[in-house]
Amino acid sequence: MEHGPLSTDYSYIDIHAHLDAYEPEVRADVLARMREHATGAITIGTDPASSRQAVEIAHHEDAVAACVGVHPDHATGTDLHELATLAADPGVVAIGECGFDYFRVGRSEVRKLQQGVFEHQIALALEHAKPLMLHLRPSPGSTDAYDDALDLLEQYARAHGEALTGNAHFFAGSLEHARRFLDIGFTLSFTGVITFTHDYDEVVRFLPQDMIHAETDSPFVTPVPHRGTQNEPSYVRYVVEQLAVIRGEDPEELGRALVDNARRCF
Repeated sequence: MEHGPLSTDYSYIDIHAHLDAYEPEVRADVLARMREHATGAITIGTDPASSRQAVEIAHHEDAVAACVGVHPDHATGTDLHELATLAADPGVVAIGECGFDYFRVGRSEVRKLQQGVFEHQIALALEHAKPLMLHLRPSPGSTDAYDDALDLLEQYARAHGEALTGNAHFFAGSLEHARRFLDIGFTLSFTGVITFTHDYDEVVRFLPQDMIHAETDSPFVTPVPHRGTQNEPSYVRYVVEQLAVIRGEDPEELGRALVDNARRCF
């Protein structure tokens, strides 16, 4: 990319945001605050329509790159053909968000359908040498989405080696899941959730510094100190600060490392 957050000197890069979710006038303000706080972002597609919009935003905003794909919740009845064209766009740096989501429907009801859509996107990522952006949400009280995704990705890793790359967005798995992702070269990213729960502190401390990312998943999961308001990419700085607190590292040093991670991985 000649332009975009991965080729420019930003203080922060939010590797997972949904800029298409804002009304145009709100998005203009959000982008202005990103510039104010020297923040770049990757905006994520969840279906063909939002993926098209992600590409359009990336074409018009130097602070934004695009990720195109089909969220597992949209696996039913979605035409996947357009993704091939979108994936080749130079403004696109990743494929997804894709994976498994069993939270509302249960594993047995949807696994086969979601797996087919997921594998289609794995093939696109390999074809275009772009990383996957994973969405994994298990059934309540289970780790099934993580287990199934890792079983599948490990098969592809054995077949394709280092050509298969990706990131586990909004990581909420166990330490053992984290180890398995590291074993296949996948990074993990964390949201503002870490500013109001300690559930993931062990994993955050465990990860090598070069295998971790900060994200907002905006406009969702707003971090402290802005909980109760709409989230936005400029708030990724609070995630970086909390990652540094948990890891016992200097926030500025970690921030620079996370920008380097985003540039390397995406």
